[in-house]
Amino acid sequence: MTPTPRGRRRAAPLDARKQPVQRRSTATVDAILEAAARILEHGGFTGYTTNAIAGRAGVSVGSLYQYFPNRDALTAALIERESAPLLAALEQAGVAASCEMALLGLIRASVAHQMQRPVLARLLDFEEERLPLGERDARIGDRIHATLMRAFSLPDAPCLDDPSTAAFDVFAIVRGMVDAAGARGETDAVALEARATRAVVGYLWRSETPR
Repeated sequence: MTPTPRGRRRAAPLDARKQPVQRRSTATVDAILEAAARILEHGGFTGYTTNAIAGRAGVSVGSLYQYFPNRDALTAALIERESAPLLAALEQAGVAASCEMALLGLIRASVAHQMQRPVLARLLDFEEERLPLGERDARIGDRIHATLMRAFSLPDAPCLDDPSTAAFDVFAIVRGMVDAAGARGETDAVALEARATRAVVGYLWRSETPR
């Protein structure tokens, strides 16, 4: 065990204590996570406590602690749950038949992830920055980069001097626009998707490099 330096608090564990295996326990965890999501959506971090979450889920706080050692572990699990549809959409974009289809799939997935439950997505963005999620948080970025690299190898892809850097840039463009729209409280997914698409197309298919 690595010792904790004096004066520094050990980071709280973020892994669930145990994984539900029976239908009843799965339903209990689902209820806890949904209760946490609704408390965040309706009141933000005010009142976002394990006692309040357990009460809203209709379980005892002891039952909650059977699965999650602390509130941060519960929040990490909620981030995982909310990220699952995005990862599934990225899987589909990753096997698209054309670069255009892959880019549109990636942009649409990113916008949908933000817009499906915009208040919750915005608050979880804050928590992702705060929590030491490490490899878990990097996984989506790595998946997006891999998806873009495959897209750039397809016949209709733009001619790029440095595809890897372009993939990082496209990720930054889309994430920046989507996050900024979420921070403003924007709810028009169609308009955001169109703007992000124009930005990405303009970057990738620019006719010449400015002098």
